[in-house]
Amino acid sequence: MSAPEIVTFGCRLNAFESEIMRGHAAAAGLERAVIFNTCAVTAEAERQARQAIRRARRADPKARIIVTGCAAQIDPARYAAMPEVDRVIGNAEKLHAASFLPSDTTPIAVNDIMSVRATAPHLIAGFEGRARAFVQVQNGCDHRCTFCIIPYGRGNNRSVPLGEITAQARALVESGSCELVLTGVDLSSYGRDLPGTPSLGQAVRRLLAAVPELQRLRLSSLDPAVIDTDLKRLIADEPRLMPHIHLSVQAGDDMILKRMKRRHNRADILSLAAELRALRPGIALGADLIAGFPTESDEMFANSLSIIAETGLTWLHVFPYSPRAGTPAARMPQLPRALIRARAARLRQAGDAAVIDFLDTQVDKVQDILVEQADSGRSAHYATVRLAGGSPGEVLAARALRRDGPVLIAEAAA
Repeated sequence: MSAPEIVTFGCRLNAFESEIMRGHAAAAGLERAVIFNTCAVTAEAERQARQAIRRARRADPKARIIVTGCAAQIDPARYAAMPEVDRVIGNAEKLHAASFLPSDTTPIAVNDIMSVRATAPHLIAGFEGRARAFVQVQNGCDHRCTFCIIPYGRGNNRSVPLGEITAQARALVESGSCELVLTGVDLSSYGRDLPGTPSLGQAVRRLLAAVPELQRLRLSSLDPAVIDTDLKRLIADEPRLMPHIHLSVQAGDDMILKRMKRRHNRADILSLAAELRALRPGIALGADLIAGFPTESDEMFANSLSIIAETGLTWLHVFPYSPRAGTPAARMPQLPRALIRARAARLRQAGDAAVIDFLDTQVDKVQDILVEQADSGRSAHYATVRLAGGSPGEVLAARALRRDGPVLIAEAAA
């Protein structure tokens, strides 16, 4: 019999949790099953998940199909009603081994996610030996941006105690991981629910001190309104913290940001970008951007488009706005879908051009590359690099010889 297949949609946190589920399913003896870890950020993400579920049933009519993740948490009845689906489990339940026992055939096992007050204990099954591995440090979100349904899939802010983070990090490093990525739903809010309310920067400092053998540390998306002083000092002074910061910008127009109920404005983003570049010259900045938010005029969109160049953003995650039932933005005047798609394409084009410009500045420089596969890896700035030589899991000094599209071609430095 075959081991369960995990199909993951969405964010790095889902990717992390998929590996937890893989270990739980194997330990529970679950066989001939397909587990779908869904995303609810956009309607398109849900459409793709439903399509994949139907395709899986056609491929194996006798497989057990389990659906979990944010889309399943928010609307479990919708997925349970699909004839292809055998079981729906919630975002809290998926982190417990008992949920994957073959004997448990409860059609729907989804709790009230808002009642969850702590993160579940995590294993690292599935990540051992990977050159780059994820570590969940936080879950949920206390904020209510008008476009976002995710708090209803993830619940309120919950932080992982530092001792558990350190234990996970140490185990991953001992198993061969050179780079760890700290991830969460609202990473910048880490620690507010813990005794003493440690900040994210304080947690990162303690982690690096407790695991000195960790070579590289990276952070997932940060809320630009809450980057604490300790974290800024680390960005400036800690070489093991990678010079790549991804910001949850979402828009570059003040009225749209206000209607999104974000906690920053355009001037804040410009100021923060300048500050980060002063703290860490050469730093690469990425951002999440939403195209076609309700009421977005041509002028408002132009402000979002122009902020890419004005702040020197490089790695973009562009999302065409998608109305989510139950959110305030879904009740606002909507833009035509064709216009939303066109604006998203223009943002992506600007992002692609920014990547090319950035990579051209890296040619002929020697930098440390994390080798992830036999012939490729990632630079400290998160650029994809192709190179000959080096073993997966090794950090190798290499010189960038040229750019080939959105990829650097490098060779080991003499």
